[in-house]
Formats: sequence, structure tokens, C-alpha cells
Amino acid sequence: MSSLAVSGLTVTFGRDRALDDVALSAEPGTVTGLIGPNGAGKSTLFDVVSGLRRPVAGRVRLDGHDITRLGPARRSRRGLGRTFQRLELFGRLSVRDNLLVAAELGPHRAHAARTASDLLDRLGIAHLADHAADALPTGLARLVEVGRALAVRPTVLLLDEPAAGQDTAETGRFAALLRSVAADGTAVVLVEHDMSLVMAVCDVVHVLDLGRIIAVGPPEAVRHDKAVVAAYLGTPPAPDRTEGRLPDAGRTEGVLQYREGA
Repeated sequence: MSSLAVSGLTVTFGRDRALDDVALSAEPGTVTGLIGPNGAGKSTLFDVVSGLRRPVAGRVRLDGHDITRLGPARRSRRGLGRTFQRLELFGRLSVRDNLLVAAELGPHRAHAARTASDLLDRLGIAHLADHAADALPTGLARLVEVGRALAVRPTVLLLDEPAAGQDTAETGRFAALLRSVAADGTAVVLVEHDMSLVMAVCDVVHVLDLGRIIAVGPPEAVRHDKAVVAAYLGTPPAPDRTEGRLPDAGRTEGVLQYREGA
């Protein structure tokens, strides 16, 4: 059974469809990537899954239960954790207190202090425990936000651009953390601009363009999918008649990353 299963999700803004009959699932113990050009609807999909926006059609199921009509707090208590594209931390609180506040809202609130302490060690930020969150550089602040989402002991973890602001070394450590979280049995859903990270950690990738899923599959297959390349480049790719591959297929990863960051 999928930890997260959404089906038929449709969201409209006036006459425009931000999401159009979207289906996506995430399995326990896996990292599921969600990529697409800017404005494709990725954050809107996360808003619907986390209860911040109501769809006009479709269903959201968490661990087999229909949560479509539940509010964000009840979804969190049922095992849904999330980070945001724009940092959402309690800036004047310390790193430890940011984690502690979240842990006290989780299912094991009696052990909140131990949960916060364990997360400080797991994230490699115990030395920053007493620092104010708003004094941290962006890469570390995003790590604290991930820790806060983990503090509620989620079965499904939604991460919206969590590696933004990280340097190469930090991204490498973060990739290992994601695989570790998945290994614990959590279903991780990752929206990310860094295609090298997506290719390194994701078991399956969904590609969203103009509100519709246009491709689903293993990272390497998706990276060379003609519809995906066309969505990022904005023009249909011409076939490579000499090798049976898309022209510059080996550079698609870089093209995707460039287009996302544009």
C-alpha cells in the first residue's frame, strides 16, 4: 500500500487549471522526485496534499485513509510532514527550540526533548543548537526546517527545494540523509532544482508540466524522455539520427538544472 496516493487532483485559478487530473503515489522507504519547469504546479500540488489548498476534484490518501477534507494540523498528526519553498522557521528561537516545538506537536510529545536531541545529532548540527535560527546561512537553515518536519515522526515527508542554498559538500551530506530517512520506512517526496541530487537519490521521478503529469519513471529514463526535454527547452527536440538518441542527451541534466534556475 502506498503511503501517499493522490488521484484526479484538479485545482483552478479562475479559468486556468493549475493542476489537471494529477495522480501521484509515494511508497514507504523510497524517495519520489517531483520536477518540472517553473510554474508547472509543484508547490500547488504540495499545498493540496498538506491541506493548505482545496482541490475542485480529486482525492488525497495517507496510509490508506482519505484525508482530502482534513485540515493541515490533522494531516500532520496523521503522519504528514512538510517543508516550504520559502523558509518557514521561528527565527528568534534557537535551533533546538525550533525542533522542540515541532516534537511537542508530534505523537511522542512526552519524549520531545529526546527527539530534538536525536535530530540535532542526526542532522549534524548539535554544535548549532543554541544559535538563533535567523542567524544561520540558508543551507543550514533549510536543514533545520527538514529536522522540524522530521520531529513529528512523519510517514510521508514533503520537501520543497530543501537543498537550495547548500554548497556541494552540504548537498552530498543531505543526499545521504534523505536515503537514511527513506531507509527508516518514510515515503519522501522531493521537489528540487538540483538535478544531480534528484538523479542521485530518487527511486522514481514524476514530471509535472502546465499542471499535468507528463512522465513517470526511473531518473535516467525520465531525464532522456522526449516530452520532458521539450517541456524544459520549450521546443520539441529533434531526433538524433546517428545514435537514436536526443541531441545533447548527455547534457539534458544540465539543461534541466539551467531551466529550473532561470
